Amino acid sequence: MNPVVTKAKTTAGNFFEDFSLGQVIHHATPRTITSGDVSLYGALYGTRFAVQSAESFAKAIGYSQAPVDDLLVFHVVFGKTVPDISLNAVANLGYAACRFLAPVYPGDTLTAVSEVIGLRENANKTSGVVYVRSTGFNQNGVEVLDYVRWVMVRKRDEHGATPEAVVPKLPSAISADQLGSGLPPIHVREYNFRLAGSEHRFEDYAPGERIDHVDGMTVEDAEQQIATRLYQNTAKVHFNNFAQKSDRFGKRLIYGGHVISLARALSFNGLANAFHIAAINGGRHVAPLFAGDTVFAWTEVLDAQELPGRKDAGALRLRTIATKDRPCADHPYKNGDEYETGVILDLDYWVLIPR
Repeated sequence: MNPVVTKAKTTAGNFFEDFSLGQVIHHATPRTITSGDVSLYGALYGTRFAVQSAESFAKAIGYSQAPVDDLLVFHVVFGKTVPDISLNAVANLGYAACRFLAPVYPGDTLTAVSEVIGLRENANKTSGVVYVRSTGFNQNGVEVLDYVRWVMVRKRDEHGATPEAVVPKLPSAISADQLGSGLPPIHVREYNFRLAGSEHRFEDYAPGERIDHVDGMTVEDAEQQIATRLYQNTAKVHFNNFAQKSDRFGKRLIYGGHVISLARALSFNGLANAFHIAAINGGRHVAPLFAGDTVFAWTEVLDAQELPGRKDAGALRLRTIATKDRPCADHPYKNGDEYETGVILDLDYWVLIPR
């Protein structure tokens, strides 16, 4: 009796050769964000921003209910893209042109679509960099998030043919007049600064100011694995210790987004009223993070801009630097063009804060 030959029902994920310029990918699986997801996110990072923490606080200033933390939205949309874009990633390299376009609430269902906008093979011929623009939508088809990222992906065959290199031109920053759609008009008179944890408003911050967020958080493997599972992020480097033992680091790599959320949570101490991330101008994972490392962070105010037609909130452009096993009282950043020892994240982003 001849064996039955069937088409493979499983996938090893896409390798660098599988991508093509202009390719559009509709990602599985729709994900409804629940209040349980929100609670788990808070447990993982200890985020304390009042608007996302308290229904009563959010409703008092004009929200219909407490919105989902912006970075939880980012991670869920990002997670949708992983099985198609970065299952075989060596590392996620950076972000740009990220805009948070509409509030997301518990009960909303998110989906994601990506377009390949750039490809570049690495000189070692074993991997290449894939640039994608990903967009997240809610159940009504409303765009809630749009961003570009680039990721280093392994090749299936180092001798395999690859396309001509195309590297997209990306803006260095989102302009202030493109901000604000993700924040409904707020009633500043009803914003309780005492309950929010700080009296500092938009006018209290100035370009050039540096803020050491003081506290540190030690990372555990179990936490980052729970987090990436929460986002349905299936990247092998975060889960498969059997495979990672033979990789260059010899152990699992902490998801870069985990570092961003830790730094954001730490920033509450100094930026308690900057409750909404409006855009991410650019981000770079400078060095890897592993279980047992302790994350610290500090922030520099790069710019402060009024929002056109709005008197309720202003925009602060921030650079948050995260480090591992290095407190940030001396604001470690760069020596010339090189990052100082211990720096693991360089994130340039806009937040909105009451006036």
